[in-house]
Formats: sequence, C-alpha cells, structure tokens
Amino acid sequence: MPRPPISTYRIQVRPDFDLDATAGLADYLAALGVSHLYSAPLLTAAPGSTHGYDVVDHRAVGPELGGEPARRRLIAALRAAGLGLVVDIVPNHAGVGAAAANPAWWDVLRHGPDSAYAGWFDIDWSRGRLLLPVLPDDDAELTVVGDELRHGPLRFPIAPGTSGGTARQVHDRQHYELVCWRRGNSEINYRRFFAVSELAGLRVEDEAVFRATHAELLRWYAAGELDGVRVDHPDGLRDPVGYLARLRDAAPDAWLVVEKILEHGEDLPDWPVDGTTGYEALADVGGLFVDPAAETAFTELDTRFTGHATSWTELTHDTKLAAATRLLAAELARLARLAPELPDAAAALAELAACFPVYRSYLPDGLRHLAEARAEAGRRRPELAATLDALTARLRDPADELALRFQQFTGAVMAKGVEDTAFYRWSRFIARNEVGGDPAHFAVDPERFHAAAAGRQRRWPAAMTTLSTHDTKRGEDVRARLAVLSEVPERWSAALERWTATAPLPDAAFAHLLWQTVVAAWPIERERLHAYAEKAAREAGTATSWDDPDPAFESALHGVIDRIYDDSALRDDVARFAAQVTPPGWFNSLGQKLVQLAMPGVPDTYQGTELWDNSLVDPDNRRPVDFAARRELLGRIDGGWQPPVDETGAAKLLVVARTLRLRRSRPELFRRYAPLTATGPAADHVVAFDRGGAIAVATRLPVGLTVSGGWRDTALSLSVNDYLDVFTERVYSGPRVTMAELLDRYPVALLTPVDPQVAR
Repeated sequence: MPRPPISTYRIQVRPDFDLDATAGLADYLAALGVSHLYSAPLLTAAPGSTHGYDVVDHRAVGPELGGEPARRRLIAALRAAGLGLVVDIVPNHAGVGAAAANPAWWDVLRHGPDSAYAGWFDIDWSRGRLLLPVLPDDDAELTVVGDELRHGPLRFPIAPGTSGGTARQVHDRQHYELVCWRRGNSEINYRRFFAVSELAGLRVEDEAVFRATHAELLRWYAAGELDGVRVDHPDGLRDPVGYLARLRDAAPDAWLVVEKILEHGEDLPDWPVDGTTGYEALADVGGLFVDPAAETAFTELDTRFTGHATSWTELTHDTKLAAATRLLAAELARLARLAPELPDAAAALAELAACFPVYRSYLPDGLRHLAEARAEAGRRRPELAATLDALTARLRDPADELALRFQQFTGAVMAKGVEDTAFYRWSRFIARNEVGGDPAHFAVDPERFHAAAAGRQRRWPAAMTTLSTHDTKRGEDVRARLAVLSEVPERWSAALERWTATAPLPDAAFAHLLWQTVVAAWPIERERLHAYAEKAAREAGTATSWDDPDPAFESALHGVIDRIYDDSALRDDVARFAAQVTPPGWFNSLGQKLVQLAMPGVPDTYQGTELWDNSLVDPDNRRPVDFAARRELLGRIDGGWQPPVDETGAAKLLVVARTLRLRRSRPELFRRYAPLTATGPAADHVVAFDRGGAIAVATRLPVGLTVSGGWRDTALSLSVNDYLDVFTERVYSGPRVTMAELLDRYPVALLTPVDPQVAR
C-alpha cells in the first residue's frame, strides 16, 4: 500500500548525479525530516539529457542514470531509511531530437503512416511528408551510410526499397523531409511541446499509447515501489481530465499531483488528483513578504527609468499574440484549416488566444474564460466580430476538433508569451515575475494569504507546496532579498541611477531587470551572471533573440557585466548595497520557508535550498549541490548548536529540519488551519497561524519593523499555557507571549504544545 507523503525533497537525478548518488542521500534526507524522495523523470531520456523531460524510451530506466539495477538499489536504500518515492512523469511529449534513440519515432520515420507507432504521435499527414526542421539550411549536404541518411551527427532511417541514387534523391523518397530549423515554427506538421521541435506530442488519449508509455511506471507502483506521481504539463494533453481519470484508475492509492499553473483567482477543476505542484502557494507565500505600500514608488521608478509607462495587460497581450502568430504559427495554421469557410480564422483565433485569461479551459469547465476572451477580442478587433462569433460557437463544444485543439494551443501561447517572454520584459519588480505569479499584483496582504491557506486546507490539503522548482525563474532566497527592495524604494532608485550612469545599457527595461538580479544574487560568479543575462535577454526578445542574436547588443550587455567585476568602485558600491539588504533578506527567507513548510499541503524542498541558494533560471538551478557541507551542518545542529542567522545559511537548515521533523513525527498537529492575529504597535509585521496544535510565527517587512522601533509590546495570545519553540527549545508559559521575547534569536518560531494531549 503506497504511503502518502508528508513532505518531499526534489532531486534532479541526471547522468552526473545518478541513481546511486541519489541513493547515497537516503540517510541524509531521513535525518532532514522528509518522508519521500521526489525524483526527476527516470525513464530513458535523450543521450546526455540533463533534465529527463525528453524521454525516448518508456520501457526502461535511463542507462545513463544507472538503469534498472540502480533503481532497485535506490529503492532498497530508501526503504532502509524509512523513505518513500515520488517520480516525475512526462505524458505529453517524447524526445525526438536524437531520432535514432527513440525506437517509436525511428519506426515512424522509416515507415510513415503505415508504422505501428504512427498513432503515437499527433502528426498531420495531410501535408504529405513529416517535416523535420533539423538542418542548418535547406541545402545542407546529406550522405547515405548503409540504410541511413546522415548530416553530421544526425541520423535518419531510409524506408525499404528507396535507397538508390544520390543522397538528395533518396531523401526525396522518404516519409520525412529534412529542412532548415528556421522553417519549423511556420511549417512543422506534428504537435510539439510549446515551440520545441525536439519534443513531439504524444497521443496518450489513445488507450494503447497510454498503456505502452505507462507500463513501466505502473509496474513500479504494483510492486509497492512507488508512492506518488508528479504529472508534467497536463495542459498539453488533448483530454487532461480523461488522462487523469485513467491514471487514477491504474494507480488508485497513489499520491497524484499535477503541474498545473493557476492564474490569479483561478481554481483547480475537480480532478481525481491530490492537487497541484504548488505554484499558486509560491505566489501567495512570496507576496506575503513584499511591502504593498511600495507599489506606486516602483511603478513611478520603472516609468521614469524606461521612459514610458508599461501596462502588464497590454504587454502580455502583445507577447501572447506574437507567440501565437510567430513561434506557434504552424499550430495556428492547423487550427485555421479546421474552419476553411472563415478566411480570417487565423487572425481571430490568434486574438482569442492572446486574450484568453488563463492557460486553458477544460470543457465544459472554463466557458466563462472563453466568454471573457471573446469580449476582449471583439473590443480589440471589432472588424473580426462575425468570425469571432462563429469560432466561439464551435469553441464551446467539447466534441468539436477545433475546440479540442484550441485548448491545447492557448496553454502553449500563455507559456511562451508570458513565462518565457513577458517575465523578461516586465521590469517593475521582478520578485513577482514568477511561474504561477501575476506581476500586476505587487504584494499579498496577510488577510488574502490566510484566506487562500484556509481554502487550501478545505479543498486540497494534500496538494504540494513549494518555493523553488527546476522551472522557477529565480530561487527562493533571491526572491526573498528582492522583497527587501520593496521596503527601501528610495535607496534602490538612487543606486539604480548611479549604476546605470556608470555602466549604461541600450535597453532600459532589461537594465532594470539585470540590476535587480545582480543585487538579489550577489555575490555571484561572473560566468554565471554572463550566462543568465544572455539567456534572459534572448528570452525577452527586444534587443536580441535566440533566432537572431544581436552581436552589438550582446557585446554591450557582457561589457556591463564585466565592468561590475572589473571596476572596483562600481563593484564595491554594488557589494555595499547588497550587504545592506542581505540580512533582512535572510529574515524574509526564514519567514517564507517556515510559512511554506508549515502551511496546509505537502511541502517540497528543492535540492540544496535548505541552505541559502542564489540560483537563477535553469540550467543555473541544476548546479551540483554540496551535500557534504549540509550533512556536516546538520550534524552540528543535532549536537546542540543553535546557529546564528549569517552567511552560512545554517539557520535555514535548522528551520527546515525542525519543521519537517515535527510534521513527520506529529502529523496530528497539522490538520487544521486558523489565522492568528498579534496585537500591539508592530502587529502588521507578524504572520502567524495555528495548524491544529502547531503554531507558526514569522516576521514580515523587517526593515520597516526596525525603522518603526522594533517589536515594543507587540504580542500574540496563546490558547495553551505551555508551548515549546522547536527552534530555540525554549518553553513559553502563560496565555500571552511578546514578539520581542519569542523572536529575539530568530525571526521565526514554531510552537508546539508541551502537553501533547491538548492538541487532540
């Protein structure tokens, strides 16, 4: 019988940190207090894959990870340590970039529509041949080697009976057409993951495809070796609800969570799952530590600095429209072909997608989102009114092929237009530019946070919560330090003006994003900052891009970064400012970590983040983790050391370990949720809640707290006479405790009744 997780720890299992290396962490994870290892995908991925989301063979564990023998050794190590296992799976797509590595794809290339695997992939054969945008140009030289066509390291099968003549003549007889990579976005005829041609969509709505791609996973479940599953990108599926129902039927007792990104105010449909992977929790927790009073100042600063006022609504509309008509042009054209009677169907569908307020609908759920998109699209494009009405009537019908494909399309438009573009263009305050977040909402007040947490306890008490993932744009401690800027807007504005005058960049909005990143991640190695800045600028797509890099701009960008390190006056100024915001950033980090670990849900800790972590977007957040250092610090803490809040990050490790251990050993203390309100002059700087016996208390807005004179006589009323703070091991007696006393050593406290009978 699977054991439901109490908490998880995410490991990015990969060739350079394989299953045996992961097994070696079992005792450490048990000591940390987690109940389950949560692993990146384990099935065979493309050769050299560093993430595992490009599965090429669903029949076995990746040999580069150690294969089936290593998986069995991992299971043995986890069992010996009393831990369970949760695995990430990728039902939406498969890796096809290395065609020869994927036997199903290879067979489709060889035999075309007659392949036994042709039904696995969502291919539009009406074009004729399967277009593969893999060559540097259309005239790239091809060679015939045995029964394969090759270009450099790229290999493709030759259909039986088609191998005579020149390489080009052979190529022209195949079921596929090799073309320049630049043609992919506009001409590709198979469904992709977003705009990634190396990842082909799978048709798991087909029972046979589901069985074949899930057999190995379900074998582990049947053997009692798998407790939970994290489902990657359900929004890409043709029928997410049907898929999840089938998965639930196949694994009725498994813990199932879905990587579903909910927009502000959106609720998860009533699916047969335990909840989401927690991006909405990340947004609520992070926003709780941002000062809402600073919104106007940051808006004015960004307007003055960039020379124009930026509307998040207008920005995202434009980036989504560009994604729909450029990056996803082939997918848009395929949709439009389903309405041949409407000559302007493509324009209307693109506008509807750009105006769609959430990632997608799940008909019949989500009709109100379609109505909202229709109204907004009509306002923007009144000349398309008749076409919009005709299309909307069809898009409301769950049985219409156009409606089914449009739902898949809007999710990709949102992801590419917002996550991967607008988040890099909107520079007002980048702490809120995060997956699952809405940068237009500057902060989250305590009342809204408590309401969301109480709702989570009612509806999705077993959903995952998180602060960092492999997909977040920046790590949790980077965002925590950014939150400090909201408390010092004048000082931030002055520093920004100084630095940009010293090292100007010909893109003011990106410069604002860059300098926020520098301060929030400082000290950061030069090469890491170079890599991040280049990726971020290309994602923004304003002054440079992935398809057409601008050498002059990128040279200027790298020049600014080099000057930060080489100009001693500038470097010292940056370091001084960072030193001022780092200690309150630590307070925010501890506060948000305690809140995330103690709030309703199953808390996940992303690898390495039990200490301070200044990671940025992937692949930066997949760097090696020094687990030896973490073991050593945890051993000292268990030996009685109460670490200071300093650069070691040991105080965060204390908070993580003690909170996770309490949740594991005393789950009955975490079965309810009630907000607690402090009284006194600094009450607004307290966030506290009672989980049914365990009470979490955290400091918010620490700079403002200091400026206003500290805690003074601010206090919290308690319902039990004697409470133990598990961080300091002090006992507090009486119905009232002052914040000055409770939080004199750490900015957080986790209280548990000394008498365990009281909590029952």
